[in-house]
Amino acid sequence: MEAGKACLRNPRLAATCIFRAVAENQPGHKNQNRMKTPITLEQFATLCREFIQFSCSQAENQGQPDPLQSSFDHLAVSLFRLQFAHNTAYRRLCELRNITVKQVGHWFEIPSAPASSFKLVDMSCLPPEQRDLLFCSSGTTGQQPSRHYHNDNSLLVYESSLLPWFKRHLRLEPEILSGSNASDPVLLSLTPPAAEVPHSSLTHMLATIERRMKWSDALFAGRVQNGGWGLNIQAVANCLQRATESNRLVVILGTAFSFVHLLDHLSAVGLQFQLPRGSRVMETGGYKGRSRALTRPELHALITDRLGIASENIVCEYGMTELSSQAYDRAVSATAAANVPPNPTRRFRFPPWARVQIISPETGQEVAEGETGLIRVFDLANVYSVLAIQTEDLAVRSGNGFELIGRPKTVEPRGCSLNVAVGVRL
Repeated sequence: MEAGKACLRNPRLAATCIFRAVAENQPGHKNQNRMKTPITLEQFATLCREFIQFSCSQAENQGQPDPLQSSFDHLAVSLFRLQFAHNTAYRRLCELRNITVKQVGHWFEIPSAPASSFKLVDMSCLPPEQRDLLFCSSGTTGQQPSRHYHNDNSLLVYESSLLPWFKRHLRLEPEILSGSNASDPVLLSLTPPAAEVPHSSLTHMLATIERRMKWSDALFAGRVQNGGWGLNIQAVANCLQRATESNRLVVILGTAFSFVHLLDHLSAVGLQFQLPRGSRVMETGGYKGRSRALTRPELHALITDRLGIASENIVCEYGMTELSSQAYDRAVSATAAANVPPNPTRRFRFPPWARVQIISPETGQEVAEGETGLIRVFDLANVYSVLAIQTEDLAVRSGNGFELIGRPKTVEPRGCSLNVAVGVRL
């Protein structure tokens, strides 16, 4: 009993303990008959949350996830064994590739499930009676959405994953938010409230940020209309005007397409804001052929022109319905309140409890530094589905991160921005 408690107190030791427990519980293992209490997904979920907390402190102190590589390796292989046992669709996929648990000894050997498989089968470890919440990807009419099932335990892991990485990149710590304009910031989301679109992972993410960070002033200005998402621009304009007059820092969150709608309207009516110094933006998603597409510099230039937010304070997020963790392309400067530019490099990075590979579609192997391929993510927070996901998004390999290119034109559109309605009215 004491050894078990020690394991849970020490994430590095726990990784080794759980790895051995899962391995010894496999059929044919010489110690299988001695196992009294097989490890469960629920126990792994608890351990994963502790590992996330531990790795956050390590990343903050040391700046890089490399010291956690061994622990990540143990945990990933352990989780693969659990998912092979509990996820029928994933196990079948592995068997079709002639892969068993005995052939996987390292995280990079874990077979990935195509993101498209979430559209075709229930890629879940949860039995039907335990599927309490469903996240669905957005898409065009008639397109089959991806389905990612959750329960209370998986949502705890999901929220434990999203919060620290969001905070680290949006830099909302009290010591950074100093000064009268930052003491009580305003949260402005260009999405509908989660209650209106309960199957959206993005709105759940933003609702979690609002709830767990206890914002005193938050507005969700999106609305559901005509089967998509619209935007109450008048409410947005009023919010921005109040913040400007009261000199309160504003944090604006939304899809790229929502920003285009807002900025186009402000341009059409000749309205500009100079938001308080240190205000910042998080934008996510692309355009998916719904309307005119802007390059990232073009979009950010419009944000600066119409909202008065410097490009150094604009952060891009990369996430998927099929994943539980997100990547960001930069952190707002620790001196954002003074608008001092941070490192200008825009390279997406996942948190230390996830790993990414850029895979050649021709060879299936990881490409060399600076080469282009498809993004493959290994996400420990995906406890109850599949930890290894092969996406259809192109990127350039860059160190321990990637420079996002986007989706090939031959791939069907998907993503949060598809939800945004084309017509926006006051």
